[in-house]
Amino acid sequence: MTENLFLTGNFAPIADEHTAFDLRATGRIPESLEGRLLRIGPNPVAPDPANYHWFLGNGMVHGVALRGGRAAWYRSRFVRDDEVVAAKGWPPVRGPQREDSLGGGIANTNVIAHAGRTLAIVEGGNLPVELSADLETAQRTDFAGTLRAGFTAHPKRDPDTGELHAAVYGVGAEQIQYVVVGADGRVRKTVDVPVAGSPMVHDCAITKNYFVLLDLPVVLDRAAAEKGVGLPYTWTPEYGARVGLLPREGGAGDVIWRELEPCFVFHPLNAFEDGDGRVVIDVVRLPQLFASERYRSGDGPPTLDRWTIDPHGGPVKEERLDERPQEFPRHDERLVGKPHRYGYAVQIGAGFRFEALLKHDLREQRTERHDQGPARLFMEPVFVPRAPDAGEDDGWVLAYTYDADTNRSDVVILEARDFSAPPVATIHLPVRVPFGFHGNWIPDPS
Repeated sequence: MTENLFLTGNFAPIADEHTAFDLRATGRIPESLEGRLLRIGPNPVAPDPANYHWFLGNGMVHGVALRGGRAAWYRSRFVRDDEVVAAKGWPPVRGPQREDSLGGGIANTNVIAHAGRTLAIVEGGNLPVELSADLETAQRTDFAGTLRAGFTAHPKRDPDTGELHAAVYGVGAEQIQYVVVGADGRVRKTVDVPVAGSPMVHDCAITKNYFVLLDLPVVLDRAAAEKGVGLPYTWTPEYGARVGLLPREGGAGDVIWRELEPCFVFHPLNAFEDGDGRVVIDVVRLPQLFASERYRSGDGPPTLDRWTIDPHGGPVKEERLDERPQEFPRHDERLVGKPHRYGYAVQIGAGFRFEALLKHDLREQRTERHDQGPARLFMEPVFVPRAPDAGEDDGWVLAYTYDADTNRSDVVILEARDFSAPPVATIHLPVRVPFGFHGNWIPDPS
């Protein structure tokens, strides 16, 4: 049998939770960084190598707390679901549960803060899981009964209103839900947008006036689902590909759809409206997904592309911004839905190696690269501004890393304006952090 990539090396799960205090650091941790750098990924408790897919592992959250120029603690905790508590003999998870939840309620893809709570989240219909400040599972939540279905791994926070905007789908559902969660943590708006099939919808984007929907040709394979395939989605180019502009206070009948060349997008970098009212969205574009191998991550190089969409008519303008294979694009989230100049990403090398970090200057069409040698591999970069009113590039880029020589992980802190230079600080963790998906910087309450 072919070895399952996602159960080997630093993709492999770790057996136990860990806690460590007063972590050793090389260099100087900026004293103004006061908060937690959290990330999450799959950490399956009992995977079947023949059928395991990376997207379906039980969640584990990792966190480093920075305070007063020191690394106060590192913690890793399972995000408890029905499978985890059964395997570990732990008490059931409190809170509501959906009958159609995946994997007993797994939450393994992103971890965010909203309305004073820390939430582990995933796509596909599962509910968010609320975590304590120390990353212990507290309960599942449906936002006080206001969430009609599941949630998503990638809500977009409007920096002006504090609201979360989300594209929600469920296995088998022939609709995409537009869900708006208010700054108070309650859903204030839900719009059901019908689509022709049951597509996988990983992410979304917002601009000043629009919510951006992705209806792309990775769709439910019902025969595979009936056979019990864990991730029953497949590349179906005849389904077509389109992007939709839904006015943020509009309804399903107001969506402006535009056709695209068949592709798949896990992650937009950002979107905004230009001076002529056109919607510009920068995306990491895969030419296809799940076409040759269901249990791999993608087919063909993921490149940084730009789509320009005129709501008044005409085809989408599709152009290439950077050819290098890359994923996990991030930017200064004070600019969500607004014009941006800079973006950050992980460069992907041969053998699905996360070999370097990239910083794109989209105005100057220039890219810098941060590389620490063949043994050092990187996870998603997170930009943290130096101060609330600092410039777009004035701050730090933080990332978890993995060192193949030591089989341990670090957190690196880079000066954003000196991106290719050695880190200003490296925080040494006592264990390795498996490759996972997403995370965020959550500042301490002021």
